[in-house]
Amino acid sequence: MDRTTNRGHPSPLLPHRHAEAGSCVDSSSTMNVLLLKEPKSGDQGSDLYVEELSSHGLQATLIPVLSFKFVSLEQLFDKLSHPEEYEGLIFTSPRAVEAVALCLQTSNNKEAWECSLKNKWNSKSVYVVGKATASLVEDLGLSSEGETSGNAEKLADYICSKNISYSSPLLFPCGALKREVLPKRLKEIGRPASKYCVFQPIWSEVLSRYHPGTVH
Repeated sequence: MDRTTNRGHPSPLLPHRHAEAGSCVDSSSTMNVLLLKEPKSGDQGSDLYVEELSSHGLQATLIPVLSFKFVSLEQLFDKLSHPEEYEGLIFTSPRAVEAVALCLQTSNNKEAWECSLKNKWNSKSVYVVGKATASLVEDLGLSSEGETSGNAEKLADYICSKNISYSSPLLFPCGALKREVLPKRLKEIGRPASKYCVFQPIWSEVLSRYHPGTVH
């Protein structure tokens, strides 16, 4: 089961004037600026970059650079179906939680989650980075900790500070580009994390509408 969702990352501004090379541009014309980042909401006008550029007479458009394709969701649910094999869960991005939510969209999976799996995972530690990730985890019916850690490295320090002896690994759904900081740090202290890739980055097709040929 593969799913795709759009996400963007901040990039340098790309200003464009609608005028031929060598021609004079009317001072009253508006410069269009492409911001290669994803809107934080559906309303572009609420973005701070858009507002700041608009205050200087520039018209900005937000364009997501990357999309994310969800992969191996059936296998992920199989792992979630065996909480006895893990000491807990680690989520360092909202997309990893979204992958779990997608697993629960089928009626059988949702029933299994609500009837038993949710409570079994709630009896274990669920570690997260960031309030957005914690909020999505809460939507799954799980309690979490570590949201104020700020990044994966600090979350690893938080987990280490608990001085808990683990006989099994922590299940760690993550992306294909996940850095090894957290798994390496946990392995060093005998608390391994079992990484499992559930999403991959791809170029966003929307970018090709503005710069044909740049997306392959």
